[in-house]
Amino acid sequence: METDVLIIGCGPAGLQAAIHSSRKKAKTLVLGKPSNSAAYGTDIENYMGVINDGEALLQSGIGQAKSFGTEFLDQNVISSKRDGDSFVFETDDGTEIRAKAVVIATGISRKKLAVPGEKELYGKGVSYCAVCDCNFYKGRRVVLVGNESEAAVSARLMTSYASETSWVAWDLTANDSVVHKALDSGVRMYNSKPKSIDGTDKVESITLQDGTVIPTDGVFIELGAKSAADIAMDLDVMPEMDDTIKVDAECRTEVPGVFACGDITGKPWQVAKAVGQGCIAGMNAADFVKGN
Repeated sequence: METDVLIIGCGPAGLQAAIHSSRKKAKTLVLGKPSNSAAYGTDIENYMGVINDGEALLQSGIGQAKSFGTEFLDQNVISSKRDGDSFVFETDDGTEIRAKAVVIATGISRKKLAVPGEKELYGKGVSYCAVCDCNFYKGRRVVLVGNESEAAVSARLMTSYASETSWVAWDLTANDSVVHKALDSGVRMYNSKPKSIDGTDKVESITLQDGTVIPTDGVFIELGAKSAADIAMDLDVMPEMDDTIKVDAECRTEVPGVFACGDITGKPWQVAKAVGQGCIAGMNAADFVKGN
C-alpha cells in the first residue's frame, strides 16, 4: 500500500493533520485506533466551541477527514524504517505501507498496569520500551506483559537477547501471525493477569493472579501500540530524554519528511494545542510531498 502522507495516530492532532493534508489533495492515510487516543472516554470542556465527550469529538473528526478523502486503517504499527526518500511501515496484520511523508501524532502516554511494584521498580527492571532497553538484558530473564501485537513483537525481539523470554497475556487481541512468530521463536506464554511485580532493589519476579510466580530480571510492559519514541528512533529521529519529539514552528523534525504534532511534542497536553499543531503538520506534510 502506498500513500503520500501517513499519519500515525487517530486523536485530535492526527485527525486535524489528516483534514488539512487531504484538503491540499495529498493522498492521506491515518493509521491507528481512536480508542488509543487520550481524548477517548474523556469529557472536553476547555476547547473553544466544544463541550462534548472525547469519543464524539473523535468520530466527528473522522467523518470530516473522510469527507476530504482521508483513508483509515484500524491497525497498529509494529515496525518502521527509512528506505531512501520513503518511509516503510508494517502493521500488525502484515500490511506494508510506503509513504513519502510521515506525521507522528500518537500522543505520549504509556499505559500502566497499576499493580504493586510497578512504580517502585520502574528503572530497576520495569521498562515500557523493549526496543530501547533490550541491550541491558543480554543473557538475562525477561517477561513481556500485554495483549496487543506490540507485546508479541517485543517478546520475539527479546529472544535475540534474553536467556529466557516469557509473555504474559490475559485478554489476547494480538494478530495471529505475530503471536505464532513469537511462540515459534521460543517465547513461553502465560494466560493470567499480573498481580504484582516483586523485588526489593530490583525486579526479582512477577506474580500472576492464578498464583504463578515467574522469576525474572526484567518486566517489559507493552499495553498498547508501538510508542512514538520507538517509531521516531526507527526513522532516525532522536527523541528527547522525556520521550517527546522536538519540532520547529512548522512541526518539522530533524529528518526531512517526518513531522510531529500534539502531546508527543511536549506540554501543554491540551486539545487546542494538538489541533493547532495538527493543522500545521498536515499542511506542511502535504507541501513536502508536492515539493512546495
